[in-house]
Amino acid sequence: MNEAQLINILNQLQQLNAENEIVEFKEAKINYDFNKLGKYFSALCNEANLKGKTHAWLVFGIVDKDKVIVGSQFRNTNRAHLDSLKKEVADKTTNRITFIEIYELLLPEGRVIMFQIPAAPAGIPIAWEGHFYGRDGESIGPLNLEEIERIRKQVAYFDWSAATVEAATIDDLDAEAIKLARVNFAKKNPRLAENLSEWSDEIFLKKAKLSFNGKLTRTAILLLGLPESDHFIQPAQARITWQLRDAAGNNRDYEHFGCPFILAIDQVYAKIRNLKFRYTKIDTLFPEEVNQYDQTAIREALNNCIAHQDYTKCERINVIEYEDGKLIFSNAGEFLPGTVETVLESEEPPRFYRNSLLTQAMVSFNMIDTVGSGIKNIFYRQKERFFPMPDYDLSNAMVKATLIGKVLDIEYAKVLARNPTLNLREIIGLDSVQKKKAINDTEAQLLKSKGLIEGKKPNYIISEKIAKTTGQVAEYLNLKGENTAYCKQKILELIRTNKNGTHKKEIRTLLKGKLPEQLDAKQRDNRISYFLTKLKEENLIENIGSDSSPNWISKEGEKSK
Repeated sequence: MNEAQLINILNQLQQLNAENEIVEFKEAKINYDFNKLGKYFSALCNEANLKGKTHAWLVFGIVDKDKVIVGSQFRNTNRAHLDSLKKEVADKTTNRITFIEIYELLLPEGRVIMFQIPAAPAGIPIAWEGHFYGRDGESIGPLNLEEIERIRKQVAYFDWSAATVEAATIDDLDAEAIKLARVNFAKKNPRLAENLSEWSDEIFLKKAKLSFNGKLTRTAILLLGLPESDHFIQPAQARITWQLRDAAGNNRDYEHFGCPFILAIDQVYAKIRNLKFRYTKIDTLFPEEVNQYDQTAIREALNNCIAHQDYTKCERINVIEYEDGKLIFSNAGEFLPGTVETVLESEEPPRFYRNSLLTQAMVSFNMIDTVGSGIKNIFYRQKERFFPMPDYDLSNAMVKATLIGKVLDIEYAKVLARNPTLNLREIIGLDSVQKKKAINDTEAQLLKSKGLIEGKKPNYIISEKIAKTTGQVAEYLNLKGENTAYCKQKILELIRTNKNGTHKKEIRTLLKGKLPEQLDAKQRDNRISYFLTKLKEENLIENIGSDSSPNWISKEGEKSK
């Protein structure tokens, strides 16, 4: 928009009797809290959707009560600093939704910033750091469950998996696949098992809701179709591709699997090299060896890909196996619950599925469970084996789940083994700490309140309490940096030895490997400067160089005089 258009919009917004659900004014004279900005972003996204608007406005530099322009210096150093907010917000929102545009108006009364915020896409409420926000008049708070469900049910689509295929007949289905479907259907529906043997295949398909008015559905083709029957659902792809890669990412082997998916599951599983992983026994807590991957976790992950794939995107389901002990499952389509945390924390099953008929059929054939426990099961399986938690990447309109088939940090495994009362949320937080991944303030506060971690953001470490429980006291002291006295003594010894003076570079070499591992180069330098300052304050050393290039010598000779 040009300046005239923006001024016109601003005038209209200022004429409002009060802020409403899609307009927010903030004074923000000097700065504004980033986390609050993110909450407003989520709330305005969701409210714009619910009000049927294309966008909402967050305006800085205006007093919210009387709408008087006072000017804002928020990120006024340069335009790039303001524009970088787009990525910063995208990093913490559902599907990396961010501002449509950020406008600056340099008015006589002062600088005004107008954030144009998009409405949440149909069917996808927008979260900030895993939580959905909304507004009730001028107040901001959690988006209520009714509003979340209202957005999720907006998706303008028909169930792709339920559409019938006019030309397909029962002859296009695989006899072995139908046989297996019957067996599994009987297990899942024991009250119908007696009558099942009397049903023809046509009746069975009707009872399983895979045919309507004598016509087969796309779900029937996906789960039970002959390999060559996939042409009935083109341009959608009925394909699972397995690849084996070395640690550098180079392809070593691959194979494609198509219809019928009910049989392809076992075929894909058979390709995965589920090697033995050997543990070092720890007080008999661990077996001597286990499979790298839990069979149930693999099946859950693969079946989730099949059930929730967005087939309208005409992409494959991928299973990538790395020789160094990692499996990645990926399928096309937005993650409809919004965040994995939403699934893990919810006690209720999802109320909406992308492929409703396909999901129902897979439940009937005992392939998945609709109570929403599939992802939870994968987390619990990894926990029981003391392996790292699965990682989920929900960016780029796809769902990517990573399973690690080995212990990354034996000390983290000890924490899990010796603290069986840890809940899943606490374990996921500790898992992020052991992977050196950032955790948000809410997670950090939870783990600190439980005495599980300590330290300052972002360099959290396992707490002293856990360290003592798991025999990690030496590592804990090193990470915490309680070797200050030791480091000061080593520096002093070095300075005493170098009669002509000691430069910081020599001290860096001396302390290599002795400072907390989580510190970066700048933080290590700051730590060294701290040690030197303390020694100087104790009148043990002095600087005979310059401030920019210090050269330290011992003053102990002077003290003895």
